[in-house]
Amino acid sequence: MGLVVQKYGGSSVADAEGIKRVAKRIVEAKKNGHQVVAVVSAMGDTTDELIDLAEQVSPIPAGRELDMLLTAGERISMALLAMAIKNLGHSAQSFTGSQAGVITDSVHNKARIIDVTPGRIRDSLDEGNIAIVAGFQGVSQDTKDITTLGRGGSDTTAVALAAALDAEVCEIYTDVDGVFTADPRVVTKARKIDWISFEDMLELASSGSKVLLHRCVEYARRYNIPIHVRSSFSGLQGTWVSSEPVVRKTQQQGDKQVEQAIISGVAHDTSEAKITVVGVPDKPGEAAAIFRTVSDAEINIDMIVQNVSAASTGLTDISFTLPKAEGRKAIDALEKNKGGIGFDSLRYDDQIGKISLVGAGMKTNPGVTADFFTALSDAGVNIELISTSEIRISVVTRADDVPEAVRAVHTAFGLDSDSDEAVVYGGTGR
Repeated sequence: MGLVVQKYGGSSVADAEGIKRVAKRIVEAKKNGHQVVAVVSAMGDTTDELIDLAEQVSPIPAGRELDMLLTAGERISMALLAMAIKNLGHSAQSFTGSQAGVITDSVHNKARIIDVTPGRIRDSLDEGNIAIVAGFQGVSQDTKDITTLGRGGSDTTAVALAAALDAEVCEIYTDVDGVFTADPRVVTKARKIDWISFEDMLELASSGSKVLLHRCVEYARRYNIPIHVRSSFSGLQGTWVSSEPVVRKTQQQGDKQVEQAIISGVAHDTSEAKITVVGVPDKPGEAAAIFRTVSDAEINIDMIVQNVSAASTGLTDISFTLPKAEGRKAIDALEKNKGGIGFDSLRYDDQIGKISLVGAGMKTNPGVTADFFTALSDAGVNIELISTSEIRISVVTRADDVPEAVRAVHTAFGLDSDSDEAVVYGGTGR
């Protein structure tokens, strides 16, 4: 038996009973002969509560001090979990992100992992311990300050440790039984996916699927680390995310490969906003100036659409989507550079939603695009922006239309399950 990295989200360790349940699962893996490294998030809504507390003290908390505050949540979880494991008769040691060797850049609140040097983790495992690591955090290579990795950072911590330790698999335990064809909170007939490729999972994650963050999947693909998404509340088999389909043993047929459907699922995202830059001169360099301004403000952009310029004025409009949390920063940056860019005005809209259809082979299967837009039309959903890739079609619509649009597309492509409704054991999806 080899080494396994397990990650448990906030809903899995939300209270003392949850922590004891997780401890039993970890000990079971240890009894089965595995070396186990467990990565934990903060308990329940601890991170949100700490952010609220910080904002009560300071409207704009300093990034360094906010990171120092937020990492306390994971340290509480790791210590309590180590205690629970020891109470079951097994030895465990807890480690902060910096003690575990998670080295990051110096960007506070959304740092990126540069390297992982898990010497202390390896030593602890060799001594027969179960290693418990605080997720979501690391230490800056340059400043030596504590940093956090942003939302979903514990997933990325787990995969990064799995790669550094050459683990057999990275198990992500959450509050649903795996990756579904849509968010089961919106589509009760969503169907669990047995296996999905890294590429399709990246598209789903980037399009709003909350069960895995795209940075985590990106890291796993780069180092070819299989991810097994499961629920910590049940013993059911979950979803495998890997480069090749997994092979399952069946009594009747022996080895059976899990195949991938043409359409993997429908994802949605209501956390974005849209900015339209009105009256942009239609000449080389103008779009570059807009997006250089946004890039310099360290803001990530998702979808981009440029209208055809009006012949009479030679002006055009450029629209793009971005996280709502970055909206004010983007507006301020563009306004400061208005003279250099030369646009007329800016429009901001944070009442939008994105719906994405993801699947392999979409480009070579005629009718997928037509069926997608027909389903939206039949549901009375108006489309504002469109973006496509070889394995994805995304549209932006009104936020209020998103739930109905997701259900309509899900049904139109035959993704509805004939079995019982999907179970959501917790409330956050992570």
